[in-house]
Amino acid sequence: MFTPQLNMKRLPLLVAGAMLFIVIATSFITSFEHKYRLSSSTMHKWLTEFSGEALVYFIGWENRYFTQELPKESEPPALSSIMLELATSIKPGDIRSLLGNELPGFALYDSTIIVAGEGTDYTNIGYESPPPMELLLSGEDAEVQDIERLEDPEPSEPQNPPGQTTDGKKVAYIYHSHSWESFLPHLKGVTNPDHAIHSKVNITMVGKKLGEELESRGIGASVDMTDMTEFLRKNNTDYRKSYPMSRTLVQSAMASNNDLELIFDLHRDSSRKKTTTATIEGKSYAKVLFVIGKGNPNFEKNQAVAQEIHKILDEKYPGLSRGIIGKNKSEGTNGVYNQDLSDNSLLIEFGGVDNNMDELYRSAEAIAEAVAEYYWNQKDVKAE
Repeated sequence: MFTPQLNMKRLPLLVAGAMLFIVIATSFITSFEHKYRLSSSTMHKWLTEFSGEALVYFIGWENRYFTQELPKESEPPALSSIMLELATSIKPGDIRSLLGNELPGFALYDSTIIVAGEGTDYTNIGYESPPPMELLLSGEDAEVQDIERLEDPEPSEPQNPPGQTTDGKKVAYIYHSHSWESFLPHLKGVTNPDHAIHSKVNITMVGKKLGEELESRGIGASVDMTDMTEFLRKNNTDYRKSYPMSRTLVQSAMASNNDLELIFDLHRDSSRKKTTTATIEGKSYAKVLFVIGKGNPNFEKNQAVAQEIHKILDEKYPGLSRGIIGKNKSEGTNGVYNQDLSDNSLLIEFGGVDNNMDELYRSAEAIAEAVAEYYWNQKDVKAE
């Protein structure tokens, strides 16, 4: 009895033929009336979220030249996994792709790792934990402890080459959409991460330090110290409107200063110490995470800036950056973060609820060093 056997050498051609059929079939379907069409956004999502590494392996089946750039320790994906991902958008190993649309509130964790820093994966990417509104709006602050670590050290004195100065122009703007975000080591008696809020001992202190460090590197910076809790209260709104309200601050700053080139919104992550702390040359740092709003149609420009700064930071302070994540606009997630106002706008998470000011100030200095290198490199390129 004759038993047909699959020629494994021809498997790549068969898969390529299958994918070609899918593309042709999709084009055919989109020519039908509207109710049968696949939207361009659906196609874009399907094409962009398919694993790049899997695609390289797929091409490499036919031409091994392409696989030489893949990590040596990586393994080719199973053909069944590729076909499952193409057919259902379910990604093996990422449970969010299976449950993300089914569980209420799960969209809050719908983030994409654009660049993974050391140790970063989908189990420990940054997330936002809203504080209890009654506590936030009560105006009650916990008693401050460990006061000696709150002292703002003198800015470093880097040796900038001559000419590296903005001549008094304030080209960087730093603000804090969630200014109440504080740190447990400095709040006496507070152990609940969701209660790590304070009207004065909070992320604005890190913003002030970052501004001073940028200034010491020749980059004029203005730091907005608005108490966002009070701002929300005065406008009779709540936590969910914090980004629209901080947007008015950014728009006002841009309207009054045509020199603004860099805009940073500083936050504190809700992750715990193991995820948000790094030891570099014997010193403890609060890790940083760059967040890109993919709900901004021009997010690629903000992403490019984040990638450059991350690269510099990773060379100078290995392990300090947790990487870059993208957040989509969905229920409970802003997804834009005012980054549509400028191509050089970033949201930066400094540390987490368990970090102290010693660690945060060191990270602010490191970020300033990386931002300064990026900024002056860009100026040199434009001059050329």
